[in-house]
Amino acid sequence: MPASPLASVLFVCVHNAGRSQMAAGFLTHLAGDRVEVRSAGSLPGDQVNPAAVEAMEEVGVDISDRRPKVLTTEAVQASDYVITMGCGDACPVFPGKKYLDWELADPAGQGVEAVRPIRDEIRTRVEALVAEIDAGSASAR
Repeated sequence: MPASPLASVLFVCVHNAGRSQMAAGFLTHLAGDRVEVRSAGSLPGDQVNPAAVEAMEEVGVDISDRRPKVLTTEAVQASDYVITMGCGDACPVFPGKKYLDWELADPAGQGVEAVRPIRDEIRTRVEALVAEIDAGSASAR
C-alpha cells in the first residue's frame, strides 16, 4: 500500500495553461507520490500552451495530456500549499494554508525559446519547494 501524501500543493495561474501546468509537472516528476499535486486557473484556457508542452518534453516531463481546470474553493481548501503565479487576488484565502506568490513571466503567446527560461525558473522553485516539504515532514515525525 503506498504511503499517504506528505503534503498537497495547488498551483494557480490565470489560464492554467503554462506556468501552473509546468510547475505541477515538475512537482509530480520530482516528488512522485509523496506530494498531492493540483493546478487550476482563475480563467482557464482551452488547452495547455503547446510551447510549454514542448519545453517540458525537452527535460523529460510530459504534460501533453493535461487540461486547464477552473479554480475552485474546494481545491484551495484541500491544499496545504497554494502557489499563485499572477492571479493572487482571484484566489480565496483560508487560514492554515501556506500561500506563496511566484512572480514569473507569462508564457502565453510565446515560442519555446521564450518559455525555456520560465521553465528553468519554475524547476528551481519547485526543487526548493520539495526540499521545504521534505524538511517539514521530517521534523513532523
